Amino acid sequence: MLKKSLTGTPGVLLATALAVNLVIPAAEAQSQQAKDKAAAAATNPAVKTAPSRYQPDRFAGRAGKYYQLVWGIDSLSVKLVESGEVVRFSYRVLDPDKAKALNDKNNEPSLIDPRAGVKLVVPKMEKIGPLRQTGTPEASKAYWMAFSNKGRPVKKGDRVDVVIGQFRAQGLVVD
Repeated sequence: MLKKSLTGTPGVLLATALAVNLVIPAAEAQSQQAKDKAAAAATNPAVKTAPSRYQPDRFAGRAGKYYQLVWGIDSLSVKLVESGEVVRFSYRVLDPDKAKALNDKNNEPSLIDPRAGVKLVVPKMEKIGPLRQTGTPEASKAYWMAFSNKGRPVKKGDRVDVVIGQFRAQGLVVD
């Protein structure tokens, strides 16, 4: 009699109900534990994810040494600022005598993006003048210049060249 009731429709329904009541709460408990661990990791500074040991090399091969030895600068960077309307080129001076050419008012800077096929220039504002630093360079100080990116042809990830008189930095990646 018991065997017949388990194989009939009411027995199948009873078995299904028991299975649903046991399996679903266990799955919900596991997902809740995963959410709790994620929340604890986000709020607790003691729980840290492993830092990435990969540090991309800004310059191919010996280019970084070249800029240091020949031009007296390092830490070259190109970044999009002002929602992409401006591209900022910055560098740090190591040797002020070698870096004079970069700050010379007579050397007109330009930023060339071969992918977009554009050559950007430093804009000259009416009351401010050109958006670049032209004072005598000092050691260990960072300098910058801004290029107008009207229409945003230069995008993040593009490789660009910066030309200032005889100085030419090639293949800089836009951040």
